[in-house]
Amino acid sequence: MRVLAFLDGTLADPDQAHLRVDDLSVLRGDGVFETILVTDGRPRELGPHLDRLARSAAMLDLPEPDRAAWERVVQLVIDNWSGGSEIALKLVYTRGVEGDPNATPTAFALGMEIDEKVKRARAEGIAAVTLERGIGTDLMERAPWLLLGAKSLSYAVNMAAVREAARRGASDVIFTATDGSVLEGPTSAVILVRGRTLYTPPPTIGILPGTTQGDVFRAAERAGWQTVVESFPASELTSADAVFLASSVRKVTRVHTLDGQPLADSTELHAELAKVYDSQYD
Repeated sequence: MRVLAFLDGTLADPDQAHLRVDDLSVLRGDGVFETILVTDGRPRELGPHLDRLARSAAMLDLPEPDRAAWERVVQLVIDNWSGGSEIALKLVYTRGVEGDPNATPTAFALGMEIDEKVKRARAEGIAAVTLERGIGTDLMERAPWLLLGAKSLSYAVNMAAVREAARRGASDVIFTATDGSVLEGPTSAVILVRGRTLYTPPPTIGILPGTTQGDVFRAAERAGWQTVVESFPASELTSADAVFLASSVRKVTRVHTLDGQPLADSTELHAELAKVYDSQYD
């Protein structure tokens, strides 16, 4: 089941071609996107996702997204969905057609079923590997043109990292900086747990501000947890009480093995934190 809608409110057949071959998203990955989890007709973290879409668009010098139009197209996809109770809803916003100085951005929303592998990962956890990303934690400030912290369509490096993880017998990656600091996953934020405190790296070191991570932290604080946003070295991952990867569709997924080494059994911590996170949407 898939539902495709363009920003002007037009529904389209997702099995037919709609993008021009000279759209800059195809030729250069020139655009931004967001992926939102919809559960029982309710989009999670819609506001933060639209905030981040606008922030990413500004970093790429794209026209400011029409927030009201995006809210309408999200609802249009939801209203026309007849599949399961969960939707992976992708918002895509590109620069448009190459060579046209007056090009209108291409903008659409695509609703899709949740992959069964994602559902298994939520329940069973995953193995991950650490891979160096080749950047310093001060690079975002020194080189803003590298678009660190923007959720652009240029995900070739991220996907290459996931393939490297598969070659090493894992399914996901935790990126590290040149100084050994933890950054993020290719499609997720990293959360480390010690006692009743959750830690995550700050966006200022060149990573995406995590929408799901932020929601998890807010829910955890209401439940009595402490939360800390600060850098920490990858060496702390193996001694933590738990390591989680947080993303919209995968929600809170526990890492049970890192670089081939089993981590502490965080099954109970994961169940508790996942319940705290999900309870906001009951």
